[in-house]
Amino acid sequence: MQMSIEHRRLGRHGVLVSNLCLGTMNFGWQTPKEEAFAIMDRALELGINFFDTADVYGRQVEYGLTEEIIGEWFAQGGGRRDAVVLATKVYNPVSRKQYLPEPNRDIRSLSAYKIRKHCEGSLQRMKTDHIDIYQMHHVDRDCPWAEVWTSFDSLIGQGKVVYIGSSNFAGWDIATACQEADRRGMLGLVSEQSIYHLDNRAVELEVIPACRHYGLGLIPWSPLGGGLLGGALEKVETGRRGNPGLIAQVEAKRPQLEAWESLCREIGHPPGEVALAWLLRNPAVSAPIIGPRTMEQLESAARATAIALDQETLRKLDEIFPGPGGEAPMAYAW
Repeated sequence: MQMSIEHRRLGRHGVLVSNLCLGTMNFGWQTPKEEAFAIMDRALELGINFFDTADVYGRQVEYGLTEEIIGEWFAQGGGRRDAVVLATKVYNPVSRKQYLPEPNRDIRSLSAYKIRKHCEGSLQRMKTDHIDIYQMHHVDRDCPWAEVWTSFDSLIGQGKVVYIGSSNFAGWDIATACQEADRRGMLGLVSEQSIYHLDNRAVELEVIPACRHYGLGLIPWSPLGGGLLGGALEKVETGRRGNPGLIAQVEAKRPQLEAWESLCREIGHPPGEVALAWLLRNPAVSAPIIGPRTMEQLESAARATAIALDQETLRKLDEIFPGPGGEAPMAYAW
């Protein structure tokens, strides 16, 4: 099958990103460093230039471990850093073993103090002088936007950050953030990371319309629903997936999953690849975040870019996994 990794603008902004984003959340605790290096090298070979991480990834071993692995990979040279549009995040605590307790760092917030300190930490761990897209991991409704945007503006002015993105924002958070940035003559948000997959389509109600209005690129995370859409029914029945939480989900959604996996067999593609293909055909989506633990998972995700879903298949998917009924307010009012 001919893969179709392509590069598109991030929303209405000028930067070009691959239509798959390499998520690195598993690097360092699920995926050993050497295999993570190989996955990142192969991603570049495939044309995937968009990498996403966060300052807390790797926390199962050590906060910031994943950023350190990316930094070691960059340090090998060969043009690796220059080939990557690099995104990381700030908001959560990053309590590394060598740190003394520090109340501003050890809470969830977007204070100017914390943003500056966490940015410096991410830059040092990733052995780079700039972050291409610095994302707010969550909204901080207790910190004034004047402080948040002043801090980001300072980092942009210093050349340490190029763009600002958001993650897990509601539609009204996106609107507020963009309006507050505009008041200060700033570019504002360029992207939003939200959970979005066939079994969780809530963002279609208000987040996607907000992204479209303000020109943000949507970067869906958990495109396979934590494994639910990746052939979970078959894996549970054959004993290949023993996660108790996933087993409970499978039992609760068995009729849907039976219809889903039957449809995938009918069209001749693995469920995980079909789930990604469904997101890729949405013009609001810039790049689903794939989080491969293995090389084969990366290759499978890349194959999804070549799958074209016809209108009859899309209709059947809507029947199996109905969304919220359209966009607000038409979905629930007139």
